[in-house]
Amino acid sequence: MSGAQHPYTPTASFDGGDLDCGNGLLLLIRKHIDPLAPGALLEILSTESSVVEDLPAWCRLTGNAFVSHIRQGAQHRFLVSKGPLREPVPAAVDSVPAAAPATLPRLHKEPAPITQPILPVVIPPQLPPPAPAPTILPLSVMGIGSWPRPLWLLRALTDHVEGRMSDDEFTQTADDAVRLVVAAQQRARIDVFTDGEQRRDNYASFVGGLLDNCQLIPITDLLPYVDDTDEFARELQALDVPAGKVRHPAVFGPLGRRHALAVHEGTFLRQLTSAPVKVALPGPYLLTRTMWMECIADRAYATREALAQDIVRVLREEVHFLLAAGVALVQLDEPVLTEVVFGRASQNRTFMCGALGEKREPAEELAFAEMLINCVVAGLPRDRLALHVCRGNWTPDESVALAGDYRPLVPLLSHVNVGTLFLELCTPRAGEVDVLTDLPQEKRIGVGVVNQKCASVESFDEVVAKAEQAIAVFGVERVLLTPDCGFATFADNPIASAVQAEQKLAVIKKAAQLLQQRYHIK
Repeated sequence: MSGAQHPYTPTASFDGGDLDCGNGLLLLIRKHIDPLAPGALLEILSTESSVVEDLPAWCRLTGNAFVSHIRQGAQHRFLVSKGPLREPVPAAVDSVPAAAPATLPRLHKEPAPITQPILPVVIPPQLPPPAPAPTILPLSVMGIGSWPRPLWLLRALTDHVEGRMSDDEFTQTADDAVRLVVAAQQRARIDVFTDGEQRRDNYASFVGGLLDNCQLIPITDLLPYVDDTDEFARELQALDVPAGKVRHPAVFGPLGRRHALAVHEGTFLRQLTSAPVKVALPGPYLLTRTMWMECIADRAYATREALAQDIVRVLREEVHFLLAAGVALVQLDEPVLTEVVFGRASQNRTFMCGALGEKREPAEELAFAEMLINCVVAGLPRDRLALHVCRGNWTPDESVALAGDYRPLVPLLSHVNVGTLFLELCTPRAGEVDVLTDLPQEKRIGVGVVNQKCASVESFDEVVAKAEQAIAVFGVERVLLTPDCGFATFADNPIASAVQAEQKLAVIKKAAQLLQQRYHIK
């Protein structure tokens, strides 16, 4: 149709060449559509025939509107609205409405080359030693990490990730949110502070927006990379988090850390309080499971192990700089460990905690995870390092979360070279605390004594009873008190309100004060 035009004038346009959706086109679409305002129109030029079928499917999954398609010889021109189609400016002549996509035969195609510019990896010549930090006393009270974000911060997070808010403006906005989180923790009178992970869209994938040669993309954009697209779509619909808002790190080159992942969080937090501060990082096994996606990562790394080696390197750099900034405790989050041992045997991919990467046999995975964690923390002071394990925190619905006691994880928990284990123990899904009796005496245990998934605030007596149970197993000198997990692991899907979070921490602190008096802890 020579001279044909779309029914509306595009806001922006780019040429995707012969890339198909599984070979980088969606990454380019995401890069071009994110900065656009809702309702804006993106034109995509392509010579790849499979896009005719895949692009409308992607639009349906992501909530974007497929507006029109024009074919001129081998050249296809697609028009997509960011979100629902609004009232754009009509084009002048020969408009072509959207046609039902034709079903075209798929041809085998070799992976296309990576089209994103690859940044050179910069490795610091030396890493700084830890700086002194305040001591954390027995029965100290602290959160696990995340805290519900106010609505204005959620809007800022989206605008920043999609390129409509500058780094400086976002930093000022997030600083205000962190001040509110710190004030809430001060009112609850807890002992160790976090910044509530206010700058992160979720607990783990935020690193994808900070590491070199990595790009954050919505989970829905992974459609072309999964084995069963129908099952994938069904699982996305089952999430109570809008799938289009949960972003995933896609690796397209060797990972580098020119920018801090969380050092700025710890530094700002220390300006607001003289109390010990804790910063959580996604663990190396979780990130490896998250980032190793065939058809994307395997064009940058030959093997999953090679990717893991670089993840260890960048995390190790980050932990060094966090400890040098005076952060009292660095916590590695590895919730996906429970998915390894409690996930369904037939399920080799999972959405639990955002870890999509394929897994192997449990024994092999646990050995791999233990090795990676110990490589990150090698030579660093154990008393400043922690590991957090839970059973998933993307929904308050206890019935759909994993269940099982810590028995199969005791060997790994015993052998990782960290001084503190923060363990989900309040929910009945975590089983009995007694199975942890044989953990090494030198390890402190951060005991979950309230359940963030429970809307009601636990009573003082309930918290004291949970804490006493843990003290009987571990001894009072080894026990710290916490909620089971964060209050808002995924920014758009908080598990509790800010009021509930503050009330739950306050009741833990009240119980801790009684127990510190009872056990003569000063």
